[in-house]
Amino acid sequence: MTVRWTVTVDCAEPGRVAAFWREALGYVDAPPPEGFGSWEEWNRTFGVPEEEWDDGAFLVDPDGALPPLSFLRVPEAKVAKNRLHLDLQVSGGRHRPPAERRAALDATVRRLLAAGGSVLAEHHHDGALDHVVVADPEGNELCVV
Repeated sequence: MTVRWTVTVDCAEPGRVAAFWREALGYVDAPPPEGFGSWEEWNRTFGVPEEEWDDGAFLVDPDGALPPLSFLRVPEAKVAKNRLHLDLQVSGGRHRPPAERRAALDATVRRLLAAGGSVLAEHHHDGALDHVVVADPEGNELCVV
């Protein structure tokens, strides 16, 4: 039996963190549930107080093949390294020439920095850049491989 699942990120600013991941993954904002013209309409229908409307953000794969992402406001800050993270596989693998790998990694890292990310570390293998550890605006790690 398979189970539908969502990747959920706890954060202080759901909209800001979702914007980073939208850029990182090529996802789009989730449409409102079927039968509703907007998220505002959904919130009003279910009595969600207006002060809570920005407590979450939701993204989906535009092709519908990959799991959805949710970003939920929590009061506590991130305090330790992630035990689970995503690898953005952009370089084509170690069999590609190092200069081509480097160009692909650098292009993605530049895009993520422009979206509010930061570089935490660069890792090398056999003298060439292998992968870069990047943090989203609230410090959640991912690897650009």
